[in-house]
Amino acid sequence: MANKNIPSVSMFRFFANSVNILKNPLPFHHDNFEKLGDTFQLNIGPGKSVIFSRDAGFAQYALQKNQKNYKKSTIQTVDLAKYVGKGLLTSEGEHWRKQRKLIQPAFHKKQLIQLLDTIQAAILTELGKIETGSPMDIFPVFNDLAFQTVVKSLFSSAVGEKEISRLQYITEAGQKMLVKELRQPYFGWWFKLGGSIKHHVGLTQEAREILKTLVAKRKNSGVREEDLLDMLLDARYEDGSAMEEEQLIDEILILFTAGHETTSNALTFTAELLARDPDAQDKIAEEVAKASQETTGLFEFIQACPYTKNVIEEALRLYPPAYFIDRVNLEDDEFNGMFIPKGSNLLFSMHEIHRHADLWEDPDRFMPERFAEGNAQKHSAYYFPFGAGPRMCIGNNFAMYEMILAIAALIKKYKITSEKKEIEIHPLITLKPKNAILEFKLK
Repeated sequence: MANKNIPSVSMFRFFANSVNILKNPLPFHHDNFEKLGDTFQLNIGPGKSVIFSRDAGFAQYALQKNQKNYKKSTIQTVDLAKYVGKGLLTSEGEHWRKQRKLIQPAFHKKQLIQLLDTIQAAILTELGKIETGSPMDIFPVFNDLAFQTVVKSLFSSAVGEKEISRLQYITEAGQKMLVKELRQPYFGWWFKLGGSIKHHVGLTQEAREILKTLVAKRKNSGVREEDLLDMLLDARYEDGSAMEEEQLIDEILILFTAGHETTSNALTFTAELLARDPDAQDKIAEEVAKASQETTGLFEFIQACPYTKNVIEEALRLYPPAYFIDRVNLEDDEFNGMFIPKGSNLLFSMHEIHRHADLWEDPDRFMPERFAEGNAQKHSAYYFPFGAGPRMCIGNNFAMYEMILAIAALIKKYKITSEKKEIEIHPLITLKPKNAILEFKLK
């Protein structure tokens, strides 16, 4: 149904562009934003529509200021949940609040500091697999690095490579299946009839059994590893009870899904940007060399690498892994003269907000200095790499520590170049890199 307060795109135009939208929807949405303004309505079927917005004020309103009236859409609470369960990412209401309060302490900085040696060891092992002397696709290396980091942070050394490989395959297969469901809703009947959904739900059950075995081994061992699993097993609700096994497995699956995909994407885009900016590589190398000499612990080292952090922040601006944030309003609402009927599906484009010419100087240019000390705070109203409000990503500090250590180790060891001018993207559930072919030379 058309909303007279918001310009709309016809269902006919949507279907006429469906093939291109399936490949990459961002140019279609950008064209609509340029023609219609910062908020428009896309009609996707009889009586079905989605409101797209790159209005940073509207995003902040829905995610922070009036967040109680906005919940996650069924894309996460139903579609994704069937593959990863009802954890923090996919739950709503009281269940979400209860889980967030329970799990938050495990991601406090003082807890994460205990994991830094484990994270660093996983990073150095995976970076050692980089091939020098000829161009290579760096994404698989970062993909394995991010998954290994999550697994080792959860289970220390108690999980074998065979189990890790299977868990990684299942996690990625479920996400690919979900993309098909979302991009091709008109084939929903075939996905069910043909058995694709049943097959992937079955894979998820296999992953759950692997994880239950790992958890049981930990409980029976009586040995503490001081890793994320111990922190989750130690967590207690207000009544003193611990998480039930199924809920614990849900949260671990969420950590796999949210913790490795977004980080591997961000690291790849950061490396792509650095390959095209030798000066930025030199600045990181100089900073890392100085920090290595002047610091002892890894947390102190991270704090001594502000420019490296700025580089990652700028990469997250240009290529935010969570490039859309979805919400549905519980009651009728209004923002800046726009009427938002109850139950509207909203998609806030972080990709567009992060490149909006009204908000950023030279928005398409890679400029890490824009996040230097004293500048970063002024962008907070329109910079959302980890979301915003109460549902901001619980693992944002974990991800930043991991990425700073990874980029520091990468630039310390290698000089990166690329013969390609353009950085290719592949928008799926997250914004993924495509053909990230780079060349690495030992220093």
